[in-house]
Amino acid sequence: MFDHTAVLAQQNAVFSQGAVVPLRELMLVLLVSAVVTLLSTGGVRVLAIKVGAVAVPRQRDVHVKPIPRWGGLGMYFGVMVAVLFAHQLPALRRGFEFGADIPAVLIAGTIIVLVGMIDDRWGLDALTKLSGQVTAALVMALLGLSWVVIYNPFSQTTVVLDTVQGVVGTIAFTVVMINAMNFVDGLDGLAAGLGLIASTAVLVFTIGLLYSQSGDVNTYPPAMLAAAMAGACLGFLPHNFHPARIFMGDTGSMLIGLMLAACSTGASGRIPLTGYGPRDIVGLLSPLLLVGAVMFIPVLDLVLAVIRRLRAGVSFSTPDKMHLHHRLLQIGHSQRRVALLIYLWVGVLAFGAVGSSLMDRRVVLLMFGAGLIVALVVTAVPALRRRPVKAPADDAEHAA
Repeated sequence: MFDHTAVLAQQNAVFSQGAVVPLRELMLVLLVSAVVTLLSTGGVRVLAIKVGAVAVPRQRDVHVKPIPRWGGLGMYFGVMVAVLFAHQLPALRRGFEFGADIPAVLIAGTIIVLVGMIDDRWGLDALTKLSGQVTAALVMALLGLSWVVIYNPFSQTTVVLDTVQGVVGTIAFTVVMINAMNFVDGLDGLAAGLGLIASTAVLVFTIGLLYSQSGDVNTYPPAMLAAAMAGACLGFLPHNFHPARIFMGDTGSMLIGLMLAACSTGASGRIPLTGYGPRDIVGLLSPLLLVGAVMFIPVLDLVLAVIRRLRAGVSFSTPDKMHLHHRLLQIGHSQRRVALLIYLWVGVLAFGAVGSSLMDRRVVLLMFGAGLIVALVVTAVPALRRRPVKAPADDAEHAA
């Protein structure tokens, strides 16, 4: 188990050096991840077709022709190369020297990608897939990336978690995030776009946190991971936006969920109250609130799906065609417009979460309200355009 006390002692020495925020280096990490993902996904597509990892259209699917899966493997390559590149940059190396977060995430990410590849090619039952998700989250927690503190709003203090509490909490949170992204991945470009928005928002927040905390070494890993994940999603989108030439599959959607959980854990679960003070509790919880806001729609879709299926007397994992993106298609939106609409909703929620900790909250509230109004109007446009059809009974009466 990783010794967090030793990290905090080393961290205090770093604070005295007046660390500079490595903004340029983080942008390079994002760019490297995007380029590697963009270039490698074409080769992954050929490999997927060769080994038979292909999504054959089913009744609940939106696509109408076989599409290769395993696109998440290209995203995995992008993340791995970007992290290795970050290790070569002196400005980012302290994120590797003072903690075990990065190795923990890379090993857990490798496990979740292997589980996803097997599922995308041969198929796994729900229990086996869940076991793989729990294993990946457990490995990540045991290797050092787990919740350490949780804020208690009643006593205005942070509660220090013991090893068991931290591991269990990390596993539960990670599994929820993984399945939320897995459930939302049902439309061309949807999961990749949401991953890009979420990762970018987390990156923006962690950069602000680096400034406010004078280069806290605990913030380097989530910042690097968010940059690498944002780049991977960006590089994958040209291959996946409608009409998609390859799907990320569970390989990619579960990787995004794991990475977002890791970023949130690395930021929210490591900051003691003394780092902010009682008046700055919004800043303390912003990483968790941010991911919660970004994942609100996917998680809501997940909860509604489970309730819907249990009420129907079937397993919660039984697929159907009643997800949010299916409903938006039914009211008249095109596939591209549905993806862009959900991008808009998630973007508004993400801005509301991250903006409140970085900008004047009155400005954020005003822009947040305007964004919600725009999103509501654009979502309802197809329904508003519909004209009521005149009842044929009227004509029958006149004819009589």
